Amino acid sequence: METTDNTKLVSKVLVLDSDSGCYDQIKAFCDDNNLVGLKVHPENVMTVLKSNVDLGGILLSEVYIEGEQGGIALVRSIHAARPELPIFLRREKSDQLDDLPENDQKLFRVAYTLGTINNLRPVVDECIFSLTYPNALVRGITEISKSALESQFMGMSVDIESPYIVRDRLIFGEIFTLIPIESSWCRGYMTIQTKEESLIQLVRTEKTHMEPDEADDFRNLNGILGEITNLIWGAFKNRFIAYVNTSTSTSLPQVPIVVNNLHRYISFGSENPQLCFKYTLTQKDGSDSQPMVIYQRFIFNLNWSPEDFAENQVSVEDLVDSGELEMF
Repeated sequence: METTDNTKLVSKVLVLDSDSGCYDQIKAFCDDNNLVGLKVHPENVMTVLKSNVDLGGILLSEVYIEGEQGGIALVRSIHAARPELPIFLRREKSDQLDDLPENDQKLFRVAYTLGTINNLRPVVDECIFSLTYPNALVRGITEISKSALESQFMGMSVDIESPYIVRDRLIFGEIFTLIPIESSWCRGYMTIQTKEESLIQLVRTEKTHMEPDEADDFRNLNGILGEITNLIWGAFKNRFIAYVNTSTSTSLPQVPIVVNNLHRYISFGSENPQLCFKYTLTQKDGSDSQPMVIYQRFIFNLNWSPEDFAENQVSVEDLVDSGELEMF
């Protein structure tokens, strides 16, 4: 992925609609609003929702499946599986929810018809793109993360998908790191997630700084991801967080983080969407080995003030003081 000052964040949405005559108009709306629509067969909806597919929301037709209530009956199961995802209901005649039972009304963010689909714009912005991420921040994260990954995985190419917004709380893979992100303009967390099997394979094929036989101890694998997390956080601080005198003790608010291992779910106690990056590592020699996928997420659940964001300007004096430059 090439990042520029005009990089646009996107979000994946599940389009559950069986009327092919609506597809062009729905796709046009998605394209105009930075949404990537994904279709799925009705029989596979719940399987997809229980997988690791990152989503920002769901566009559901009230007649998606046959039956007296069609899609409305299905939404009860969807909401039970992924309550954090906003659901937008496409109706045939009215863009109101008043005729539905009160309990069902609460399951939808809003209703719309094809004729009023553009009324979804402010709602999508509010519940999916509610946080503004400076382009310099997004670009910088990909640059420092790519550098950290390349330093720890030898002979590997790092491909980066376009960054996107998610609202789900699913955990990917078995190895998960979590580190606080704190500055004067943001407070939250960064997570790095991957599958243990993929990491074991890279250690055994000598693509890391570890000895191949060390792959048998999961603690060593944890250490690799921990080191990558520290490298990214260190570079993040140097690039985006200015020094602030913290000699004055202050009590900052906290919220509990809830992890449910059985359902591969984590909650940061906030409804804020998350900024997500996906990195795919493949061997440069073109071998057919399984690629390694790493997900990186940022959740600014405690403070987010992008208007105060600034990229640090490094002077010659700073580089001399740090030892990166020497006077000739």
